[in-house]
Order: sequence, then C-alpha cells, then structure tokens
Amino acid sequence: MTIYFRTVVYSWKNSVSSIFFGFFLAIFCFVNPVLASEPKPWQMDLQEPAGIIATKATDLHNFLLVVITLISVFVLGLLVYVCIKFREKPNVKPSKTSHNTLIEIIWTVVPVLILVVIAIPSFKLLYLTEADKPVDMVVKVSGAQWYWNYEYPDEEISFDSYIVAEEDLKDDQKRMLDVDNPLVVPEGTRIKFLITGNDVMHSFFVPSLALQVYSIAGRINEIWTEVPLGKKKYYGQCNQICGVNHAYMPIVIQTLPIGEYKEWLKEAKVKFAKVTHKDINKIALLKEKKVKEMK
Repeated sequence: MTIYFRTVVYSWKNSVSSIFFGFFLAIFCFVNPVLASEPKPWQMDLQEPAGIIATKATDLHNFLLVVITLISVFVLGLLVYVCIKFREKPNVKPSKTSHNTLIEIIWTVVPVLILVVIAIPSFKLLYLTEADKPVDMVVKVSGAQWYWNYEYPDEEISFDSYIVAEEDLKDDQKRMLDVDNPLVVPEGTRIKFLITGNDVMHSFFVPSLALQVYSIAGRINEIWTEVPLGKKKYYGQCNQICGVNHAYMPIVIQTLPIGEYKEWLKEAKVKFAKVTHKDINKIALLKEKKVKEMK
C-alpha cells in the first residue's frame, strides 16, 4: 500500500512538472517568434515565413520534400528488391533480358509527369515574385565592403548600416546579427527593393521574408515583398562570399506600427538628412536634432 501511494505521488509530481514545462515551452514558442525572425541554435527547419511570398515558398519547399522523400523510398525499395531477388545463389544462370518496352515507357513518362506537377506551383511562385505589383514604398539597397546603405527616395533620406561590434552590444542585441541603423519600415506594407552594389558582388538575403537578391555594381535588381502586421525584427546576412569581412554584413529589417514609424521618420529626416543641390546650404546638427542654415 505504501509503495502504491509513493508511486501515485511520484506520478502526480511528474504530471505537474510536465504540465508546467509544456506551458512555459508553449509560451516560449509562441511569444519568441513574434519578437524576431532569426536563426536559432540547432535549428533544423526553415525560419518562420512572413508574407505571402515566403509562405508560398515554404509551402513549395514542404511539398518538394514529400515528393523527393517518396522517390527516395521507392528507389531504395527497388534496390533492396534487386539485391535480394537477383543475388548470386538462386540465380546461377543470369537472365539475358535486355529490353522491356513497358518498363522503358514507364520510367520515361512518370518522371515527366512528376516534373509537370512540380513545375505548376514553381511557375506560380516565380510569376508572383517577378510580377510588377503595386507597392506602398520603395527602398534602394546598396551593398558595399562591408556594410549596407539604405535610401528612401520618396523621403530623401539615406544612411549606412554597420554591424554592432561585440564590445558595444547591449543586452537586447544579438552578436553578429544586430546593426547600428536597421532598415525601418511600417508594418503591413508592400515594399519594392531596388538593389545595387558599390564594389564587389554582395547578396541581400533575409530568409524569413524570402528575399535573396544579388547586389551588382552598375546594375539594379528589383524584388518586392510584404511585411505582415506586428512589431518585429527580421534578420539576414550577406550570403555571397564578398571578401575578408563577408561575415560582418548583417541585415536587420525593423517593422513598426504606423504611428511609431512616423515618429522614427521625423527623427531620421534630421539624423540622416540627405544633402541635395537645393539644400546644399543646410547642415544637420545631429546632437541638437535640427537643421541649420550655413552662412
């Protein structure tokens, strides 16, 4: 009886511990992705998709994973079957069959059908990414050794984005991923990126938004995406080997509610005042956060 009572108490404690563990794990899983899309330690899957393009790309990836798994299992089954059926002992006299019309037709037609099935969603996704969709804003991205320059043509501001040095990291910043000036955009916005380069080839890569475009000097590549609702950071990096400091070109896209974005924009127009021919006699006083006429 005592043993039974101890077993019940032990099982009850385990159940309570499992419930609490599951509760906190669920909170971590559901709350953490809201804050940032970034690579995780020991991550085995793609980053959580954001926006219609990333969602459809992830769906296509999952579909292809099923197709390739079925093909691999089928081929493995054929190999096992052949190894068993045509092993040496029961087949002292090997078969002299050289052609089988039915099998040759099947192994030609079936792969073609598989490719057609794969091509349909692939072409739909390709058309979606390449189509000239109406957008809410345009951002020009320039890759340089080894940082990014972001320009808002409609707002006439431009600024550089450098990695935050390890000794300068704050508590909420991530090593090798955070930057001093992230690319800030309003939530729920459809954005067109104009991507070019200043020197060698770079790559503007933000996996959770399905952005992957080369920045090439003398050429402008275009891509559009939409950022969903919610205040969030999307992390990326240059994934084109572009020189000795290639690993120090992170990308951070910060989405803000429209009210916070407008406040940021007011400060950015002072902090990152773009000098034009019309305003060549003005300078930005960053510490005082105002624009002053030059005498």
